[in-house]
Amino acid sequence: MIVTETYLNGCFIIEPQIHKDERGYFMESFNKKKFEAGIGREVSFVQDNEARSSYGVIRGLHFQKEPYAQAKLVRVIDGTVLDVAVDLRKESPTYGKHFSIELSAENKKQLFVPRGFAHGYSVLSETALFSYKCDNLYHKESEDGILFDDVHLNIDWKIDKEYQIISEKDRMQQSFSEFEVESLASNSIKQES
Repeated sequence: MIVTETYLNGCFIIEPQIHKDERGYFMESFNKKKFEAGIGREVSFVQDNEARSSYGVIRGLHFQKEPYAQAKLVRVIDGTVLDVAVDLRKESPTYGKHFSIELSAENKKQLFVPRGFAHGYSVLSETALFSYKCDNLYHKESEDGILFDDVHLNIDWKIDKEYQIISEKDRMQQSFSEFEVESLASNSIKQES
């Protein structure tokens, strides 16, 4: 397993070792001991999710608020996606920056997205089967998001506008600047308490 940190601190590309022969291939898609040694900390995943989507679908940018924030280990079982992580940690030198990478059934790369990040992806193939592990359970009341086409973030989803398929919920997410204002207000309330 090759583990490479992206320019976003704590966000890692995971490349499993693939054993190929005339029968096909074998790989460990997850090994807790090797994974934790690679990222330098413990993570306990408690939920696995899977989604199939068609070309042009953009899902994101999603996150859960504390104390229900989630770290995710994402991969693609079939097809190709552009996976995107956005650093929402105020104290981080890469706050407000994003990282994107193509994940596919062919390259078998995975991305570890730590807590404190928003996450999303666009489907670049005819269809894609997307799978991810979470270190915290889904909590509907804590779900939140940033607008996928926010001007501050300026993410290139690699899908022309006329082919983009976005849910109504994702079209109605807050802008990054609205998120900043909400974060500042919630931090000042905590400090006053």
